[in-house]
This record gives sequence, structure tokens and C-alpha cells, in this order.
Amino acid sequence: MTITIAKKSGIKRIAAAVLAAATLISVAACGSGNSTSVSDSLNTTKGKTTTVTVGVCAGPYGDMVKKVIAPLLKEDGFELKTKLFNDYVQPNKALASGSIQANLFQHGNYLKKFTADNKLDLTSLGQTPTLGLGIYSKKYKSIKGIKDGSTVSIANDGSNLARSLGVLQQQGLVKLKGEVDATKATVDDIASNPKNLKIKTIDAAQLARSLDTVDVALVPGNYSWAAKLDPSSALALEKQDDGVIEVFVVRTQDVDSDFGKAVKKLLVSQKFKDAIAKSEFKDFGKPTTW
Repeated sequence: MTITIAKKSGIKRIAAAVLAAATLISVAACGSGNSTSVSDSLNTTKGKTTTVTVGVCAGPYGDMVKKVIAPLLKEDGFELKTKLFNDYVQPNKALASGSIQANLFQHGNYLKKFTADNKLDLTSLGQTPTLGLGIYSKKYKSIKGIKDGSTVSIANDGSNLARSLGVLQQQGLVKLKGEVDATKATVDDIASNPKNLKIKTIDAAQLARSLDTVDVALVPGNYSWAAKLDPSSALALEKQDDGVIEVFVVRTQDVDSDFGKAVKKLLVSQKFKDAIAKSEFKDFGKPTTW
């Protein structure tokens, strides 16, 4: 009886050990799968084409990816496809989660603020030509013509809200408090509003449509392009600085992938400049690196 129990115990111990080992192997395999960097899929393989999904919003930058950037990167072994997002929030979150591999929809100031606020590890590979934010109106023909008490719609996301206030200040329509950070300004930072403008903050995607219900709207370039607003019809366009130039973004861990290196090289290359000069984007504001 004692011997039989010992054998059974031994068998049980062996079975337990085998099960434990199998479990460890399984966990290790799962851990290995989960830790695989997206950068592995952003490296080229000789004789094969690597597909990369780039997140974009409505506007010119999806077209820029398809018509200019994608053809130029094809010779480096990359095939780019775009995924359209309807707001300024999801493209960065999708990139951080790995469901897309890059995005082109935001300016540098927005990237800096959004990644800080949401604790995301994303990095710009470089700048692209950018259609500036414009002041549009179906009611007025000039900045001087804007009447006292007019309603003005601007973007409600932090970075573009501050950017819009900066453009209003450039045109003398408001004055911000002297000590405020121009990239973080809110309506509470308006020190002077000589025309008593009624500032209405709404989702950036709705700004062009709001022209039917407000007197003036400040529309970021991607949305004005999507709404077919002619930049030449704007009452004014922003005076662009480095922070409001669009940036091509990847996860920080992918900066030194083959794709990351190819994009960084392309964005400052003469062939990219020449391709832009022959495209519908030729009159966009130019990167400070050009």
C-alpha cells in the first residue's frame, strides 16, 4: 500500500512538473508575442514590399501621402495605405496602440501637448508642407468689416484653440495676456476684445460647417481643404511658425526602423521638394527645415 501511494505521488509530482513546464513555455510564448516591436514590421526584407498604414484626418494630408509620399517611398520597399479618422484624438491613440504604424494629421504643438496630456511615446520624423489655419466668413469680406458683437467659432481642442486665439491676435481682433503661453492660451486669457466678439468653441471637424450659423470661423487647413474652402477667399491666413507645421509621426521605438530612417531622409530631400513643387500642395507653407 505504501509503495503504491509513493508511485502515485511520484506520478502526480511528474505530471505537475510537466504541467508547470508547459505553462511556463506557454506564458513565455505569449510574452514573446506581445513584446514584439512594431519596428520589426517596419523593416524591409529584400525582394518584398512592406505595407505601412498611415493615419490621416479629412483634408490634404491623406492626399499628400497617396500622391507624393507613397510613390517616393515605394522605391525604398514600402507600400503606404491610409486610414481615415474623424477627429484629432484617435489617430495618436491608434498609433500608440500599434493598430497603425504612422500618422500625418497634426502640427508640432498639438503633438507635444497631446502626448504629454495622454502620456504617449510618439515622435516626429520631420515636417511636411502645411496649409495654414484661415479666417473664413460668408458674411464679411475683410477683417476690418467684422462688426461689433460678431460670433466667431474656433476649435475646442487645447492646441488649436490656442492657435486660433493667436491668429485672432495677429489680426488685432483680440489681445492675450502678456504672461500667457501662446501655445496653451484659452478664452480666459483674452485681455482685450475690442469688437466684443462672441467666441464659440466647437469640434474642429465642425468649423467649416459652422459658417452657416456663425459670422466668422477659424478653420485649420486640413478641414478647410476637405470643405473645399479656397484659401484665397480667407479674410486672413495665419502667419506660420515652426510649431504649426504638420509633422509625420511614428512610435518612438520605430524612429530607427528602416521605415523611420527612410521617411526622415525623404522629408528633407530634394526629390520631395521637387515633387511638392509639381503638386497641388505647392503653395502650402514650407517646413522650417527647407
